[in-house]
Amino acid sequence: MGISLQKGQKVDLTKSNPGLTNVVVGLGWDTNKYDGGNDFDLDSSVFLLADTGKVADQNDFIFYNNSTGGNGSVEHSGDNLTGIGDGDDEVVKVALTQVPAHIQKIAFTVTIHEAEARSQNFGMVSNAYIRIMNAASTEELIRYDLGEDFSIETAIVVGELYRHNGEWKFNAVGAGYQGGLAVLCNDYGLDVN
Repeated sequence: MGISLQKGQKVDLTKSNPGLTNVVVGLGWDTNKYDGGNDFDLDSSVFLLADTGKVADQNDFIFYNNSTGGNGSVEHSGDNLTGIGDGDDEVVKVALTQVPAHIQKIAFTVTIHEAEARSQNFGMVSNAYIRIMNAASTEELIRYDLGEDFSIETAIVVGELYRHNGEWKFNAVGAGYQGGLAVLCNDYGLDVN
């Protein structure tokens, strides 16, 4: 069993797992009882960040309509429209040794599609988590369960893989934002206006 993290904890990934080159990042969630008459669609997105904390170009923003980035080193599984069922709702594959050198951090986020129009927020979401698995063995290395800390937020930075002294580490961020995906894009240097 892997390491279970709390919000704000950072843990080494590659140093304690020698030879680890490929990981699978699973993101999952459930929706609470919701009777608003609209579908509830959560989306994971990945931002490949330079040392400035911003994306270098549009291709460093990975989501269901741009499923591959970082010269093919990061690949998004596609959009799960319902979140129904057990296990990971969306998956991102990362080839750690192939991530371009200018990318210092990989931020994993989850947003609610059309949250404002549908009057939805993360207070209506439960059992959200991120987990990192060894792609070769499918062994779970790291897991971060977000808990029920959110209410009016429509976007969450779940966690980050980042480089430190030539190794990859993971940060359990768990930071919520209002304003959905547009706010995250603006924060990470993408102009979506």
